[in-house]
Amino acid sequence: MLARHLTLALAVLLSPLLHAADEHNHLTDQEKKAGWKLLFDGTSTKGWHAIGKDAPTSGWVAKDGELSFVKASAQGPQSDIISTDLYSEFELSWEWKLGEAGNSGVKYNLPDATKPVGIEYQMLDLRHPDAKVEGGKHLAGAFYDVFAPAPEAKIKPAGEWNQSRIVIHGNHVEHFLNGVKTVAFDFGSEALTKGIAASKFKAVKGFGIKTSSPILLQFHGDEVSFRDIKILPAK
Repeated sequence: MLARHLTLALAVLLSPLLHAADEHNHLTDQEKKAGWKLLFDGTSTKGWHAIGKDAPTSGWVAKDGELSFVKASAQGPQSDIISTDLYSEFELSWEWKLGEAGNSGVKYNLPDATKPVGIEYQMLDLRHPDAKVEGGKHLAGAFYDVFAPAPEAKIKPAGEWNQSRIVIHGNHVEHFLNGVKTVAFDFGSEALTKGIAASKFKAVKGFGIKTSSPILLQFHGDEVSFRDIKILPAK
C-alpha cells in the first residue's frame, strides 16, 4: 500500500513536467494542412547528423522534449549538426535557450554543405563577450557579422526560452526574435554585397548567394537547447 501511495505521489509531482514537455514538438492540424514539418520529434536526434557523419557527435542529447548540447555528456570531438533535408525557400520557427554567457546559432544557405559556413541567425546571451562587439552585429537575432538586429529586439535571460523565425520568400529574407523583426535583406542586393564585403565572410566563395542547403544548429562549446523546430518549405 505504501509503495502504491509513493508511486501516485511521484506521478503527481512529475505530471506538470510531463505535461509541459507534451505541449511542445507537435504540429497543429492547421499546420499539417499548410505543409509544416517537424525537424525535431521531441524524443530523438533523428534527422540530424554531424557533417560527414551518420549521427550527431557526442554531447547532443534529446531529452525532456529538448534537443540540447550538454557539456557534461560530451566526450571526444564535438561539432555542429545539420538537417538531413535541404531547403532554399522556407519559414523556419524554433524556440531556444542558452546557458549563462552562451553562444550558438542557426545557419542556413550554406554555400558548401560539407563546411559549417553559412548565413547565421545569431543566438547570444548578453553576458557573452561578443555582445560588446562594436556595431551590434553579433547580438541575438543578427545576421552574424553582417547586419545588426533592430534595437527594439529583446533577448530573454539565460535559461529562459526565446522564440525565433527565419522567413525566405523569393530573394527576401527576414529574421524575427520574440515577435520582433530584427533583420531584413534581399539576396543579390547592394546592401547585402556591401555587408558581406565588410565582414569576416568576404573571402568565402559563394557566401550570400541564394542556394539550397541543410539547416545547421551550431556547436560553440556552450550549453544550448532547442525545441519546437519546424519548417514550412516553399511549395
